[in-house]
Amino acid sequence: MNIIQAVPTHIITGFLGAGKTTVLRHLLTQKPKNEVWAVLMNEFGEIGVDQTWIAEHQGIAVKEVLGGCLCCTSQLPMQIALARLLSEFKPTRLFIEPTGLGHPKELIDQLSESNWQSSLNIRQVITVIDGHRLHEQLWQKHEIFLQQLDVADLVLVSCQSEMNADDQLQLKQLQDSYQFPPKLWKLLDHGEISLQEIDQSRIPKQIKKQPLLSQQLLTQNMPRLNGSDFSVPKTLPYHYSSEQQGFFVAGWHMPKSWQFDTDALIRVLQAIQGFVRIKAKLHTTDGWIDINAISTNFQVDFATKAALDNRLEIISEVAQDWLAIEKQLLLLSGQTTL
Repeated sequence: MNIIQAVPTHIITGFLGAGKTTVLRHLLTQKPKNEVWAVLMNEFGEIGVDQTWIAEHQGIAVKEVLGGCLCCTSQLPMQIALARLLSEFKPTRLFIEPTGLGHPKELIDQLSESNWQSSLNIRQVITVIDGHRLHEQLWQKHEIFLQQLDVADLVLVSCQSEMNADDQLQLKQLQDSYQFPPKLWKLLDHGEISLQEIDQSRIPKQIKKQPLLSQQLLTQNMPRLNGSDFSVPKTLPYHYSSEQQGFFVAGWHMPKSWQFDTDALIRVLQAIQGFVRIKAKLHTTDGWIDINAISTNFQVDFATKAALDNRLEIISEVAQDWLAIEKQLLLLSGQTTL
């Protein structure tokens, strides 16, 4: 009886022009002759260009999804293309290159669902960034670029030989901002990286959703059936927290209707001692704002569009009183009762 093996799957993300296709081309040159490799590519436009050179390689199957993003809500074309790629060619290794304008978190969430677990073995997620353009500070402004860094296990900094002093400074700030979860950073030119350097299984980040701490406090003395713990919230708001590798992490997802006092909210967040990073998209009295802050740079931008809900995550190098912070959030959003 043949046992179906999950295919090692590499996701290579990166902003437009960062060099991810160059990295992919270099990796494909390392294919053993006796293996069949496959590539699923995503072009935001309607004309696929990159597959023309891949088709020239022996033993590499290619499928493209055109005219949109692999990771958007309507992912049926991606699901069909991927299923056909796996069934028709039965590859021994798979590479997925989403468009530089895609949302990789949604893609990773989709491919991590139970229906794909027997077929795909997701390896370390790669994000390629253009080292000699870091001085443009694109990372401070673009939501997709920030998300690509968020999901990365390995960050490849391309064009290292062309980086100037400002680029080096911006890279240091990026590394300071993304200390948790830990990431590997590698500088390279011409996409030159070995398969062995990226061929590690991905360890998914586990987040346990819980009721708000304030709600838990109200119900902590109430009897629970069979000693059960707090149930997972089915609706907003909810809270999560964890302590991993020396960092303390907490987040809040809150309804879109909650609106925070802008100035007071920023003062509260800036007053938190020992934070490493604060990320947020919040509905305020001045509109929706994006926060991407490290201890030396508290970046606040007005968002171009409303979000589906309010989100805040704090990463700290010291233990925090999360309940006290939550109470301030509730007060600033006018939530006197839950």
